[in-house]
Amino acid sequence: MKRLFGLILASLVSLSVWADALWIDVRTPQEYAQGHVEGALLVPYQEIGQRIGSIAPDRDAEIHLYCRSGRRAGIALETLRAMGYTRVVNEGGLDDVVKQYGLPVVRE
Repeated sequence: MKRLFGLILASLVSLSVWADALWIDVRTPQEYAQGHVEGALLVPYQEIGQRIGSIAPDRDAEIHLYCRSGRRAGIALETLRAMGYTRVVNEGGLDDVVKQYGLPVVRE
């Protein structure tokens, strides 16, 4: 029973993290097409500084970034922090996100 409760609680936490936040995939369009978190926006890391204002004008918005390994998401995170965004998280790679949160992946 404890195990079932733990699984249910983990699922609810995952859903709330996913539903209440902006998820941004900072990989290339080709990588995005191969699989991305359902509902995640594609904003390649080199474009994040130019495009974030139209996507998330509120600098206190909760933003989760991911790429393949976390390196490009880290670069995007530093860019957003330098711009004054306060609630940005580098979630690492797509596989990390799926493993940690169990979010659905879409392939195009």
